[in-house]
Amino acid sequence: MDLWSGFGVALQPHNLMWSFFGVLVGNLIGVLPGMGALSAISMLLPLTYTMHAVPAILMLAGIFYGSQYGGAIGAILLNLPCHPPHAVTCLDGYPLTKMGKGGTALGITMISSFFAASFGILVMIFASPLLVAVAFKFGPTELFSIMLLGLIAGGTMSRGSPLKGIAMTALGLLIGIVGTDVNSGAERFTFGFLELSDRVELVALALGLFGVADFLHNVNRMKIIGSGMKVRLRDMRPSMAELKQSFMPMVRGTLIGTLFGAMPGTGPTITTFIAYAFEKKISKTPERFGHGAIEGVASPEASSHSKTQVDFIPTMSLGIPGDAVMALILGALLIQGIQPGPQLITEHADLFWGLIASFWIGNVLLVILNVPLIGVWVKLLQVPYRYLYPSALFFIAVGVYSTNNSLFEVSEVLAFGLIGAVLIALDFSVAPILLGYVLGPLVEENFRRALLLSRGDLMVFMEKPISATFMSLCALLILAQVFFWARGKMRARELGPVGRMDAVAQPPQTVEDV
Repeated sequence: MDLWSGFGVALQPHNLMWSFFGVLVGNLIGVLPGMGALSAISMLLPLTYTMHAVPAILMLAGIFYGSQYGGAIGAILLNLPCHPPHAVTCLDGYPLTKMGKGGTALGITMISSFFAASFGILVMIFASPLLVAVAFKFGPTELFSIMLLGLIAGGTMSRGSPLKGIAMTALGLLIGIVGTDVNSGAERFTFGFLELSDRVELVALALGLFGVADFLHNVNRMKIIGSGMKVRLRDMRPSMAELKQSFMPMVRGTLIGTLFGAMPGTGPTITTFIAYAFEKKISKTPERFGHGAIEGVASPEASSHSKTQVDFIPTMSLGIPGDAVMALILGALLIQGIQPGPQLITEHADLFWGLIASFWIGNVLLVILNVPLIGVWVKLLQVPYRYLYPSALFFIAVGVYSTNNSLFEVSEVLAFGLIGAVLIALDFSVAPILLGYVLGPLVEENFRRALLLSRGDLMVFMEKPISATFMSLCALLILAQVFFWARGKMRARELGPVGRMDAVAQPPQTVEDV
């Protein structure tokens, strides 16, 4: 009955109009390089001051999950992760585009996203009390241990050498601690720049490493990626074989996203990294990943969308946002005089159930919007590079500048672009840098808090069952990597000099698409 009343709220003409406006703006913003949900919600947040709480939250939520669809389009077609979780989608989505299967990748993304979002909505409806109870069990020790697992998984399972992956994760951790220490107030690694006292900007880091670095790496490329692609309906619809190949990765990604959605303080970035790493690890042909594996698109996108939906549970029930976007939505609730917490479902039932109903309506609207518009997005590939790259750089600069009206952050994009181009040329995967940056401050904060509560006793991480489980998984993951490394060395020794020369003669993996 509560859900039916929620549909009654969401289908009211003015609420439906604002929900449609949100998903449309989110979809368009997500496609534009340099823009994203964070900047869009930041710019439209003042609009909610004069609105009623229900349409205001429906609009902001529509922008959030609408940009997820649009962000995947930019990642697949242009190798531009406008939203950090889509950095993983670039790894296989962009190679699929270069193979002439950009439309298929978008079709799989759309199916995965709708499936995962629908499952996430069902979880919100039927399992909210259980998930809230689980979320209450996560203290500093549990949060630290699961984030540590995410860092190790993202580093060791990234493309290329696990050692290089760990090195890039450590670099991301160093970038993440730049700024003012929340406990002591001391400035760290700012090198005298006042602008760095408030951390390195996330949008600047992501677009510098993935957007500008790719432009610099391919500056002399004259070939148009999609020049030979014909935009036909059957090209946009996945074949039955591709659907069958994507179904189980889609299910696994959805379950991973749902699991992480119940955990407060964990953003969607760690979810997509773990979903991709898990899919690559269990695959019988892991060498296909990074070169156009459809599973590498289906699983992370499903995990991102299920996480996005379930993420509203800790945000609205506990007041703990999963990432910066959820923090903005939390701020919008507070502006409306609504205090998030366990009593929100009963005190503001129209808002809670109307929001859940709007998720379904909004996702249906997105499918209806994207089916005819996929051809338009694929058409973007036929724009010559000499027009496409300067335009994309312009949007990147505008998007980064609009976040905080700072030219310094535009220079940060350029700096990270140069660093990223050098790392790519040296065969380093830059994706773990973003993971280290996002999780670094959270790992440090929860580690210090756990030690303060335990008076410096490190055994606190092994005394609690949930934390001990995740710490054990960290140890198993490291031991597994050492085992695979040792086995590779033994095989190389068994092959002898000739076998090693043959192995060296094989063409190395390129990372130009990271």
